[in-house]
Amino acid sequence: MNSEDSLEALERALSERRGQVYVLRLYVGGASPKSIEAIRNIKTICEQYLADKYELNVVDVYQEPQRAADDQVVAAPMLVKHLPLPTRRLIGNLSNARRILHVLGVIKPECDVPDHG
Repeated sequence: MNSEDSLEALERALSERRGQVYVLRLYVGGASPKSIEAIRNIKTICEQYLADKYELNVVDVYQEPQRAADDQVVAAPMLVKHLPLPTRRLIGNLSNARRILHVLGVIKPECDVPDHG
């Protein structure tokens, strides 16, 4: 697949999702470098690919341990997609935009998007 085909596939996937709102919760461990990087990466990805179609809530596991337990957080940083269903979880610094968009259900795995971070 060439880059022009990849771009068309990405644009098609994004247009199919126009009405959906993505409800995301990012669990972080305080102000650690990995947490700060994850926050920056997911905000960049959301603004670039889901502008006006997402709700992002950042939760510090040290400040809200019960909320983390309720969402079955096993590591931080961890992104939880609540909507649209199904629920999905990603652990790490969230720098692989293609993987994140695929797991969130925004694109198919073969779409080519640049990484962040």
